[in-house]
Amino acid sequence: MSIFNVELKKVVDDSYEIEVGHSLEQKLISDIKGGLVGKINKFAVVTDSNVKGLYADRIAAMLAAEGFRCDVISFPAGETSKTRRTKEFIEDTMLAKGYRRDCCIIAVGGGVVTDIAGFVAGTYGRGVPFINYATTLLAAADASVGGKTAVDTPLATNLIGIFNQPKKVYIDISAWKTLPQRQLSSGLAETIKHACLASRDLFAYLDANMERIFAFDDEVCGHIAAENCRIKYSVVMKDERESGLREVLNLGHTVGRAIETVSGYRLLHGEAVSIGLVAEVKLAAKLGYCTEDDVRLVTELLAKAKLPTAIPGYIDREELVRKLYTDKKVRDGRLRFVLQDGIGAIKEFEGGQYALPVAEEAAREIIMSV
Repeated sequence: MSIFNVELKKVVDDSYEIEVGHSLEQKLISDIKGGLVGKINKFAVVTDSNVKGLYADRIAAMLAAEGFRCDVISFPAGETSKTRRTKEFIEDTMLAKGYRRDCCIIAVGGGVVTDIAGFVAGTYGRGVPFINYATTLLAAADASVGGKTAVDTPLATNLIGIFNQPKKVYIDISAWKTLPQRQLSSGLAETIKHACLASRDLFAYLDANMERIFAFDDEVCGHIAAENCRIKYSVVMKDERESGLREVLNLGHTVGRAIETVSGYRLLHGEAVSIGLVAEVKLAAKLGYCTEDDVRLVTELLAKAKLPTAIPGYIDREELVRKLYTDKKVRDGRLRFVLQDGIGAIKEFEGGQYALPVAEEAAREIIMSV
């Protein structure tokens, strides 16, 4: 018998830029011409049915005008398309069109598009580069930093995926003006989450400037885009693979993701997270980490952002309790919650843990009260 030791230690630099601005299509093309992805000249532009005609087709035409080969691959918009079947459709389309390892994927759209396109890029040809061109506030807040990609299944959300970092992210604030109010509000839920977990100043800023956000004020929108990136980066740089600290970014998501699934995706992601944030801050108050005033302030800010703050009557709350166990923070069959420590901070528990085991009855009590 013999043993051969395979040493594969390596240092990988996955650093990338996030550019925040207005109408960044030409900057994207210039960066590609300047070598952003090396000498690659084949691009699959992955998008959804809402964004295709607004941005993706134009970006593809601009690439083609510069002599690049480009195809637009579109799927129906919405969270219900974030599936293995859609991933398979994108991969099969790319294969049929002759794409191999010498290509790059450009994700043009919101969080569903960037999630699924990044996942495809990580597995196609065992890995090809990708670029995110984010057109929604939700994508700017949640998908711009971190490299988490995934698909949903009927049983749970985001449990099948990989960590995969883009070559660059473009956050086009001009694109927010094309969003329905409901979609803009959905993105604000993730922004409010960031304020709750890391910045009381941002929380106060959002409260004071909510009307200017809905008016697409350039200064305010640029500020919240930058703050989202800063806060998320401050967490991800310390825990890229979600081994501990990065769990704080799941604030409000234990209940939120369960609500989203049980609602049959009638609720947008941010709408479900909003309700989850209310449940979480109520639980934090029950356990002594937040005050009743904190509960009121969080609930009022979410309402000001035109987000729901109560579980809809059509949702079976006992089914919702059962769905909590599909959360990725569950350990040894026990529910675990990330909890605020007041507004602007997260409670750290013994041993450097950021999620607290919570008995099912305590979770049920909170859900029945929301």
